[in-house]
Amino acid sequence: MTKNTIFTGCGVAIATPMNADLSVNYDVFANLIEEQITGGSKALIVCGTTGEASTLGDDEHVQCIRFAVEKTNGRIPVIAGTGSNDTAYMLSLSQNAEKAGADALLLMTPYYNKSSQRGLIANFTTIADATNIPIMLYNIPGRTCVNIEIETFVELAKHPRIVAVKEAGGCINYLSRIIEACGDNLDVYIGDDALTVPAMSLGAKGVVSVAANIVPTVMRDICKACLDNDFKSAGVLQLKYLNLFMDLLKLDVNPVPIKTAMNFMGKNVGGCRMPLYEMDKSSLATLENSLKSAGLL
Repeated sequence: MTKNTIFTGCGVAIATPMNADLSVNYDVFANLIEEQITGGSKALIVCGTTGEASTLGDDEHVQCIRFAVEKTNGRIPVIAGTGSNDTAYMLSLSQNAEKAGADALLLMTPYYNKSSQRGLIANFTTIADATNIPIMLYNIPGRTCVNIEIETFVELAKHPRIVAVKEAGGCINYLSRIIEACGDNLDVYIGDDALTVPAMSLGAKGVVSVAANIVPTVMRDICKACLDNDFKSAGVLQLKYLNLFMDLLKLDVNPVPIKTAMNFMGKNVGGCRMPLYEMDKSSLATLENSLKSAGLL
């Protein structure tokens, strides 16, 4: 069966801006959303890893989703992060996100519990059976300590509402195996900006991008070139920003570097909620130099 694709190209994993007291800054959030739409992002992924979902309270989590839906006003799809290590909580949050108007759900692999593959199938199927919007799985074993195996992807892809995966394991070989095994039953998106071009050359539909928070038009252009089969131009552009893409991941834990970069650029997104913490002076200097080298400062 061929399923409907949520988006092609660059979807931004948007940061959640904070006030000085670390409450959500909705005025800045509105500005960021408009910037992404103007910059050519094809989807808004809200309340994911970059959006600090793990430290958002229940009410503000849903409010962030509702706010994003209202501000996008149907111009691009809103994909709501509603994952958890508690299936019952994941279900409640997913249903509330659907009621808030989300176009799709992003469901991370449950963390800490270390579920079996049979447990993963039961977990994701429970959510898919009880909601009515498309689901993008989120495989990020570096954070969850659980990997979705290829056979599990094949089984989950049989469900009509499980339509995609954000693959963030950092291995192109594994991404290619998912694409080969699932075919048209599961759209694959890369979760690492630095791997966008090789992933799309293998058939990925696009990227769920952290870097798009600061370079939306660059990520739009890289993806467009890939979709036009102009991988040479896409590669040149990706290599131009490669050091920046790498620094945004290696200098500290996401979303600390991207929010720091956004603040360097005057976007006033505030800090991260603890236990995430500000970067050390050496990393700050490296990031600032990387932004200058990319012509962003």
